[in-house]
Amino acid sequence: MKEPESKNTPPKTHSFPPTGSKILVVGAGAIGGFYAGKLAQAGAQVSTVHHAQADYEAVRQNGFHVESIHGDFHYHPFSVHREVSEYPFFADTILVAVKALPNLDVAELIRPAVKENSVIVLLQNGLGIEEKVAHAFPNNPLISGLAFICVSRLSPGFLRHLCYGRLSLGLYPQGTDAAIQELANRFESVGIPCAVCDNIVAERWKKLVWNAAFNPISVLGHGATTRDMMGTPTVRALIENVMREVCRLANAEGHSLDENAIVNKNMTETDRMESYKTSMLLDFQSGRSLEVEAILGTATQIARRHGIPTPCLDTLYALLKLATRPTKPEQIHLPNPGSATGQSSAQP
Repeated sequence: MKEPESKNTPPKTHSFPPTGSKILVVGAGAIGGFYAGKLAQAGAQVSTVHHAQADYEAVRQNGFHVESIHGDFHYHPFSVHREVSEYPFFADTILVAVKALPNLDVAELIRPAVKENSVIVLLQNGLGIEEKVAHAFPNNPLISGLAFICVSRLSPGFLRHLCYGRLSLGLYPQGTDAAIQELANRFESVGIPCAVCDNIVAERWKKLVWNAAFNPISVLGHGATTRDMMGTPTVRALIENVMREVCRLANAEGHSLDENAIVNKNMTETDRMESYKTSMLLDFQSGRSLEVEAILGTATQIARRHGIPTPCLDTLYALLKLATRPTKPEQIHLPNPGSATGQSSAQP
């Protein structure tokens, strides 16, 4: 069994030979912005798309500034755009790092940039995120990717990389090919450990083991960091129960996970992690939409289909839906003009 990656693994010193490969990164926030920078370091011609005006202006003018445990760096994308349709070149690779939200059609989002030989890479969380894109572009290679990293967006154009950084890549629905190996080699050349997986869907389940526990609890726990959660015995017990439920669902779907080994590995790695706010918590605190369905909703549907009890997952899902419901402005009760006491009166 491969040893878990150290959070302080130093980057390699050699560079990938520049090939002029054109890469368009759609959704260059914390995750997308960091890995876009590593691809630029590896010699690719990287362009980015930012739908938020503040991010677009900041990156267009000043590029990205990244504080990293492996050494701070700055880079400026080859070109910066507000919309995918504004990208004027042929993209060899389209890397999608937007949030996996039910109201966001990724296939339509990237369609203007997809050409005959474009390789599509989905670097997103959750289950079932590939199906619509695979259906929309059946003749394009589709790489599904997972990032294991603690990185945050401090402000437009400024990122902080706290620990980890490894990637897992695989052809969807299964297998590998030359395009995956080339992309993996490029990341490896600049210090990003990159595993090439035959069964990327199983890898998604492995990552969900962590995400399904820590992301929702961080929001429901009033802004709890990983250290807050791990330092509370009752919460640790809840986390382990959530993880075990996810493992049972994965096994029911035909993806064999060693429940005890997976849970122990995740708990050990989180114990030694720097205190970290999850991406879901940061989104919640910034008023952005959360990946509730991709991380919890799909899993609860699978549980019902198999008739597997998942009380912890069900509870987190219900509470998170409640916590993120659209809110209406409070009704303001104006005083009755004819009332001396200022209290409103009911009409018969």
